Amino acid sequence: MIPDEPVIVVTDFHVRYAETDAMGVVHHANYLVYFEEGRSHYMREMGSDYAEIEASGYQLPVTETGIRYLGSLRYGDTVQIRSHVEESLSRRLKFSYEVTNLADQRVLVTGFTNHIWTDGAGKVTRAPEIWHKLYQQFSGKAPAGS
Repeated sequence: MIPDEPVIVVTDFHVRYAETDAMGVVHHANYLVYFEEGRSHYMREMGSDYAEIEASGYQLPVTETGIRYLGSLRYGDTVQIRSHVEESLSRRLKFSYEVTNLADQRVLVTGFTNHIWTDGAGKVTRAPEIWHKLYQQFSGKAPAGS
């Protein structure tokens, strides 16, 4: 059986001067911010955004991150982030990312973020039904555990 291909959302923007060190290279911690931008863009492309999730009484805190550095971006480069949902379970969500330099499409950074669904008080809860509906419409498949 061939696994389903994930829906990949692409986000492009320029490296800003404030994101670099004295050598003009993107500081390693900024890639987590880039992951967040990719994740936020993914949700907007789905037809929602994180602000709507919070407004409906849910949160999606990060519980784990992983980053592998293969190269560096520099000031002025155009960043391209490819984001996708790797796993969507009843209480957990995992996004995966690939960061490239748009000019040459070299993969420079790969990584993931794990999240849990919580209510407004921070108690772990099941994913909201609106997430299931949006994700199913966007990806063409129902999240596991729904």
